[in-house]
Parts: sequence; C-alpha cells; structure tokens
Amino acid sequence: MAKRPWATPKEVRAYSERQSVKDREDFKLRIDISRAEMYVIEYTRSRFDDDAKYPKIPNPVKTAVILIAESYAADAAGLGAGMGTFKSESFDDYSYTTADTAYKLGNLGLGALLDEFVEPEAKNTVTMRMRKL
Repeated sequence: MAKRPWATPKEVRAYSERQSVKDREDFKLRIDISRAEMYVIEYTRSRFDDDAKYPKIPNPVKTAVILIAESYAADAAGLGAGMGTFKSESFDDYSYTTADTAYKLGNLGLGALLDEFVEPEAKNTVTMRMRKL
C-alpha cells in the first residue's frame, strides 16, 4: 500500500515559487497535502492501496498532490479555494470584473496526470429474484 502522506511540506516548498507557500507552517502544509490527497482519491476513485498494482505512489499522482497542495497553500490568504484575486475596471456606465485564476484547480492540468489512474465507476445495479412461498 502506498503510505500516506504522498508528499512532504519540504517537497511542496521546493516546487513553489510563491513566498506565501514557502513561509507557510509545516502543520498547515500537511493539512493542504491531506486535502490534495483526498481530492486525488475522489477524482481517481482509487486509494492506491493495492500492493500488487501500486507498491509505491506513482510519480504523476505525487506530482498532482504537490500541485494541488501548492494551490491550496497559495490561495490560503486569498478569497477562497482556487478563486485567485479579483481585478475590476470601469468606464463610464460599463464595468467588468475578472479573477486571476492561475491557481484554480481546473487550470492545473490534472487530467493529464491522473486520467490513466481513474478506476471505472461502479454500475450499482441490483438483480432481485422472487418466488412464491
């Protein structure tokens, strides 16, 4: 079984270029890593606990956990999970607002890393047979 945690705070800091992530406490980074692992488990529908199939965590999965944990840590002081910062501009009667979504999970390219590990969804069908008593 691939032992958790799949990444360390040191690895997340080494990957990140954001000072807010580098300055984040180990305790908080461990929570970010745990959240990232749960995201990967839900996305792939696999806990990576089959010893024959996964004696250790695959590198793409570990990379995805580091990317997601860094995203969570970078956004901790932001406006919400993956929301980034808002920028707005107005001209007379016209105005618009955009969000800096560089760290939004949808923009991390996780599909390329995780799609090969996605387990097929269970059919959840029931066959019931009845007989007269």
